[in-house]
Amino acid sequence: MLSIIGIDDFAFRRGQTYGTIVCDLERRRPVALLPDRALNTSRAWLAEHPSISIVARDRGGGYGEAIAGALPNAAQVADRWHLMENSSRSFLDAVGKSMRQIRQAVGSNIVDPKLLTYAERLQYEGYLRRQETNEAIRELSKKGTSIRQIVRQTGHSRKLVRDVLRGQRLDVFRTRPSSLDVWLPWLNARWDEGARNALALWREMQAQGFPGQSGVVSQWAQRRRLAEKANQSGLARTPSARVIAKLLTTARDDLAKSEAILVAAIEVNVPELVVARTTIGDFQSMIRSRTVAKLEEWLQAAKLSLVNSFANGVEKDMAAVRNAIISPWSNGQTEGQITRLKLVKRQMYGRGKLDLLQARLIGAA
Repeated sequence: MLSIIGIDDFAFRRGQTYGTIVCDLERRRPVALLPDRALNTSRAWLAEHPSISIVARDRGGGYGEAIAGALPNAAQVADRWHLMENSSRSFLDAVGKSMRQIRQAVGSNIVDPKLLTYAERLQYEGYLRRQETNEAIRELSKKGTSIRQIVRQTGHSRKLVRDVLRGQRLDVFRTRPSSLDVWLPWLNARWDEGARNALALWREMQAQGFPGQSGVVSQWAQRRRLAEKANQSGLARTPSARVIAKLLTTARDDLAKSEAILVAAIEVNVPELVVARTTIGDFQSMIRSRTVAKLEEWLQAAKLSLVNSFANGVEKDMAAVRNAIISPWSNGQTEGQITRLKLVKRQMYGRGKLDLLQARLIGAA
């Protein structure tokens, strides 16, 4: 008799067709594979098992509604890992929305194309094209055009249109952490000593264990020369939203001096991000410590911050989120069985249909 289960979707063919897996969390084994992830299919299967009292599930999809319809007295438990991931994503989105203020804070709101390397110039030209697209989409939105109509009129994807309206396509340079970062103090010192040959610098670094290619050093040297021609100490470049989010959530003692200065400038000039960071940190602390007493208070504060969208989602799923914090059950076992299912599919070159998957996954158990 089933009492505590986990339910989630899995891909027959990623991005196209999906099924549903149900696991017995007490016995740690799969008990059913359903042919799709439709609400009615899940609801019908759950209605056939009235003994179920606890259901761990992902926060997405229609599983919550299916459980409420088939087993109204069963306790729903949101998956803790996804709560942590969703909260981190909401802070990244908050940073993306604040990129204009961040660029102003670090002094790189205006870009002089003459001071860019060839690779940077290509990125900047792409940024200008994105800005034209963004402005056209925003103008349509101001006129009251719905997202669906904007998609039809412009031919852009729904995701792109939503990203524009949420302020998530504002990065000028899509920078990533570089293998050169930890070598910058050494490079700057050698440059000041008069070592200006990029290839020679790279050979010195390689002898000391530098893993990168010579082109990385050449790009850096070119940027330094351009900056010196313009009588500037360096080009003000704002890192990407992802890099800034990582820096803002890294302990200050673990940051390089230049990173700490950047973070301090952002914290002073964009205080809303500091509030959002604290809000997300408080939520994740509640999950780690399994304390739910301050959840209501947190929710009211979060609604007034840059992570209000995440807070609204938590409010709609409050009972399941509360259970996720205090319950010993979670959907980790189900996720593990999905990984096992993927392995079985790979053994069959990805061609396993439902009956064969059931025989190998559930029959074996």
